[in-house]
Amino acid sequence: MPDDFTPPDIALTRLRESVPLVHCITNYVAMDLAANVLLAAGGSPAMIHAEEEVADFAPIAGALTINIGTLSAPWLRAMEAAADAANGAGVPWVLDPVANFATPYRRDAAQRLLERKPAILRGNASEILALAGQSGAGKGADSGDTVEAAEDAARALARQTGGVVAVTGPVDFVTDGSRAARVSGGSDRMPKVTAMGCSQAGLMGGFAAVVPPLDAVVAALVLFAEAGTQGERASHGPGSFRVAFLDALAGITPEDLRNAPHLAWL
Repeated sequence: MPDDFTPPDIALTRLRESVPLVHCITNYVAMDLAANVLLAAGGSPAMIHAEEEVADFAPIAGALTINIGTLSAPWLRAMEAAADAANGAGVPWVLDPVANFATPYRRDAAQRLLERKPAILRGNASEILALAGQSGAGKGADSGDTVEAAEDAARALARQTGGVVAVTGPVDFVTDGSRAARVSGGSDRMPKVTAMGCSQAGLMGGFAAVVPPLDAVVAALVLFAEAGTQGERASHGPGSFRVAFLDALAGITPEDLRNAPHLAWL
């Protein structure tokens, strides 16, 4: 563990003590679950995406998260305005470039946002490869590539942006360009519930409001993995898993994270 790293248990304590306001520009499919994940974990979500107000709102939030899942021209203008305002105010922000490989419009939008240098970039392997200018096997919003295949691209993007990159999958990979870690665990039911990944990006924003970006990403991934593990034990399928997952997020203690086996530094 790096000497200056904030462990996930301490990060969770800080999140719940401060209840940070997180400005979420996310997609229609993800809004409900993303808001409830942040609430269950201890944050305070604000789902604001109107171009007319995002530049005023982003600077008063603890963090901003941008997800391009249901993209349109007005939303893209709002995303750019919010990112610019967050950068100007020193507010950390998270980019989730959903399916950026699917169409030229989506690819260009993701690149325009990437140029604004998010503090955290979170994507599946195919999304990370596409952002790095490499071809992958993604289909729709789903990755067709392994996490391992995108690790070098993640390191390159981290060095390019100066931020932290998370490649999510069965075993997540996190890097700031020099340090790196893997986070394992969770549940096979997680990919069967829509917006789980989008919600994960929102939670990274919550933690980024209280700890540095690398620490925030690791804390969010470890908390997700532990909630997935506990949620699977208390559920019988995707529907009950969604409820059990939210219950687990709310019930997990810092001690649970301190004793969890999910994190491995490389």
